Amino acid sequence: METEDHYAHLSDEELVKRIVASNDPLLFERLYDRYAKMVYNKCYGFANSDDEAEDLTQDVFLQLFIKLKMFKGKSKFSTWLYSFTYNFCVNYVNRNKQRKIRDQSIPVEDTEYKLSEEVPDESLYEMKADKLKKALELIAPEDKSIMLLKYQDGASIKDLVGIMEIGESAVKMRLKRAKEKLLEIYNTLQ
Repeated sequence: METEDHYAHLSDEELVKRIVASNDPLLFERLYDRYAKMVYNKCYGFANSDDEAEDLTQDVFLQLFIKLKMFKGKSKFSTWLYSFTYNFCVNYVNRNKQRKIRDQSIPVEDTEYKLSEEVPDESLYEMKADKLKKALELIAPEDKSIMLLKYQDGASIKDLVGIMEIGESAVKMRLKRAKEKLLEIYNTLQ
């Protein structure tokens, strides 16, 4: 218990420096305790079950222990870890061909359901929770992740730029397309 109190005052960045310098698994455990829930929540967005999300979380932390020295302090550690977790999960989904989500949308005529205008955020807030959850399961994991980062976790466009390591206009376009896909699938559900 003394060790816990001794390191509680350290910032994430200072804790990371000490872990990298000493390769101490007990120090890494403190970092794990601080961020396990956040990492699990991100992994859950890509997973098909609680068990898969737990496995992904463990894999993220195993890789993190190995690659922690790559953190250079250019952003907050939490932002860097978000990005690390997001990229790990995207790579996991892309590597695992059988994990790819099938397109279960209903084909429609080109003129039907054409979304020509920006989907307002308010329309997302009005969706029924159970139907929304089902629709989120049917969109691509990358789309689901950006939606959850923005609307569940409250990430700003600037945060998303840092996490996804792409430009602001690319983030806005991906967000727009993800909202359109979500709304299209949501409207086909009973």
